[in-house]
Amino acid sequence: MSNSTKADLEESLKKLLLKKPFDKITINDLTSDCRISRMSFYYHFKDIYDLVEWCCVEDGKRALQGKKTYDTWQEGLLQIFEAVLANKPFILNVYHSVSREQIESYLYQLTYGLLENVVKEQAQDTSLPEEDMKFIAEFYKYSFVGIMLDWIKKGMKEDPDVIVDKVSIMLNGNISNSVQNFIAMRY
Repeated sequence: MSNSTKADLEESLKKLLLKKPFDKITINDLTSDCRISRMSFYYHFKDIYDLVEWCCVEDGKRALQGKKTYDTWQEGLLQIFEAVLANKPFILNVYHSVSREQIESYLYQLTYGLLENVVKEQAQDTSLPEEDMKFIAEFYKYSFVGIMLDWIKKGMKEDPDVIVDKVSIMLNGNISNSVQNFIAMRY
């Protein structure tokens, strides 16, 4: 029942965001729409921002679904863009109502998880220290998030396929090269 209630609250929040701005939605609006008590809401979430974060994380997990390898990272990135686009009213409303740092934090978590796996795969069977792998993943994470934030800021008008193709061209072989450059620098 727990995940069902959370999913119902997510659906309710997204439905309500089609009707009014995020900062006008109350816990009462959500609980009335879901026909649950306020206590049930607070059993699952500490506040509406906690619900938003949970929604973002869950959407991200669904978007990536195993697309975290060197051969599939482009597909994973495209799925992140598509998930954001599919939730356009939700994302734009949250983007304009919540601090930019919260949106960045969500996107950083999502893209870092994707990139961390890709870097680890490329560094497999090497002596590259964990801290260097993290640095490489974070470097590319900031690039991905910056591009996505600009896309959101501009109203998500550009086709995500075009953006991912451009990112793919820019990164072709670069993660692998970064791993090799760090190894060469160390020894």
